[in-house]
Amino acid sequence: MFFILGISISVFLVFLLLIKKDKSSADKILLAWLVLLFAHQLINYLEDTGELNTHPHFLGLDFPMPTLHSVLLYLYVIEITGNKLKKKVYYFFHFIPAISLILLAIPFYSLTGAEKIYVIENKGIGYEWYVIYQNLVMFTSGLIYSGWSLYLIRKHQKNIQQKFSNIDKKELQWLQYLAIGLGIVWPLVFFFDNTVIFSWVVVLVLFIGFFGINQLNIFQTNANPQLDNKVVENSKTERNENKTPTPSKRYAKSGLTEEMAERIYSTLNELMAEEALFNKNDITLTELAKRLKIHPNHLSQVINEKEQKNFYNYINALRINEFIRLASLPQSKQYTLLALAYQCGFNSKSTFNKQFKEHTGKTPSEFLKSINS
Repeated sequence: MFFILGISISVFLVFLLLIKKDKSSADKILLAWLVLLFAHQLINYLEDTGELNTHPHFLGLDFPMPTLHSVLLYLYVIEITGNKLKKKVYYFFHFIPAISLILLAIPFYSLTGAEKIYVIENKGIGYEWYVIYQNLVMFTSGLIYSGWSLYLIRKHQKNIQQKFSNIDKKELQWLQYLAIGLGIVWPLVFFFDNTVIFSWVVVLVLFIGFFGINQLNIFQTNANPQLDNKVVENSKTERNENKTPTPSKRYAKSGLTEEMAERIYSTLNELMAEEALFNKNDITLTELAKRLKIHPNHLSQVINEKEQKNFYNYINALRINEFIRLASLPQSKQYTLLALAYQCGFNSKSTFNKQFKEHTGKTPSEFLKSINS
């Protein structure tokens, strides 16, 4: 019954993705993975019930399937984090292990139905070499691609802190847990039977259904060409103003001089003091750079160097300071702490509490009690 649940959920998720309009590349890869999960679970269920022996020509179709799961996860992670492969042909190389399993299994596929059943029921008799190779490829590629996926997700999590002031629903923690969960499958293969392994697969399918379908690709917008042109013009103007600009060692690679950095930093502080842009909960590095008429990379570099913070921590530090100022006003007593936090630009209670604790070492209530006592 539990396996039927996994198969049914897979079919339902496939249907949802099929009717989804304007599917992204990530959606298409997820769709392919869900179809694979459906097929793999179905074959396992038919094997478990003995029904597959009545259709022996289907035996062996699942040989390359375990290897494909981790590959499709990796390709999905690449797409959803914006790390697309430069050429489509590169995708082919990731399927070579699975293709090798198909080609090497051709002698098995050529057997009669009765012969196939005999080999399967006797744990691969006559094809022991293939079983060893299959396990080696499955275990190695599974761990490599799961680990590679985790690395890309972690890199993405660091990257978005340089671009966004609010990263809720952008951290892809659900995908990180999914990669870990898939990585756990491979050791299970060596210690447990298919009942335990596919029970875990059903859990992963349910996990995908709960978290994955509504996940948006946050890197849909390309850089604005007009902004890039303005950046080039501004850079030329700044260089012409200084006949002999001398980049410091810190800014040498970007061409940003110490004088330019100081000017940007001063303008940034004035803008924040006058307009309190940090109160906007979706303010981004690109948007702020556009207001300052500079390249986002220069702004990021200045914040990193001058504040010793990434963009995310810089903006949230300003929000914390503004929250403390507002909470200290007598007229603010009528508002809840969370209402004040939202007014300062936070969009979730958990993020506010976490950032406040990191910034002050205390919870909001503890901090306000200490300054009022």
